[in-house]
Amino acid sequence: MHDVMNDEGYVPLWDGAGLEGWRVIPRVYGALYPGGPAVTELMAEHGVKTPPQPEKHLPRWYVEDGELVGEQNPPGSGYGGYLITDTAYGDFDLALEMKPDWPADTGVMLHRRSDDWSGFQVLVDHRPSGGIGGFFGNGLASFSAVPFAVDAVLDESGRPVGLRPDDPDTSVEAVTPEKISRLTYAASVEDFLSVWRWADWNELRIRCIGGALPTITTWINGVKIAEVNTASIESPNYDPASVAEWLGSTGHIALEVHDNDDMFGEARWGRGAQCRWRNIRIRDYGTEN
Repeated sequence: MHDVMNDEGYVPLWDGAGLEGWRVIPRVYGALYPGGPAVTELMAEHGVKTPPQPEKHLPRWYVEDGELVGEQNPPGSGYGGYLITDTAYGDFDLALEMKPDWPADTGVMLHRRSDDWSGFQVLVDHRPSGGIGGFFGNGLASFSAVPFAVDAVLDESGRPVGLRPDDPDTSVEAVTPEKISRLTYAASVEDFLSVWRWADWNELRIRCIGGALPTITTWINGVKIAEVNTASIESPNYDPASVAEWLGSTGHIALEVHDNDDMFGEARWGRGAQCRWRNIRIRDYGTEN
């Protein structure tokens, strides 16, 4: 197994020119967990509204100056979605550079099903109370495994100018001991803030190894951020055996534009916000039997 930081063996996953090898899909919620209730029904029970008929509204993904840009379409509409690979992958190292606006709730999905929203997500929640480098289970009982959360530093005019630790007393989505305990490694927020470059490019590296129930590890700008063993997560309604059966040993990689909801509104994805990506490459280890 190669060192994840050694670039030997990586090949481009995106050609830097168009969307060949990828396709744009809407953000349509499925079940909370395999065989479970619909997420939209549960949200409605709690009075949380999402944009109607999301299947009819695609996000906008395009290339500009050699950069891959994702945004809501039209800006401010509240409709999200994904850019997903045509190819499914098993075990791999993934490297990419990202430049999210504030606020922009984005992320990288791994082992995602092509016909359902289920998969493991590496969070890039660049928004109030956002976790960056941690994990979430889309359609996998919504497990949350995050080491810390962040918020924006505001200047005298109220303009965001940097990141700081999230204040647990005012947090919209606080990091709890349970969320941290699901990780096998958790960096401190100080570790993260020491390397994060505000309003600039940051490199995310991901290792996903172990077949249908992989161990997933993240690094940002060379600093290890988090690691989770998806075979041993303890979270309500998360069942490793059913997750392995539902996802299988391979799945697609996808980049996210989040939708907006009543809980966060435009604090989740600001009007006109974008996330830019570049230098996306992969070192494919194939499928573990």
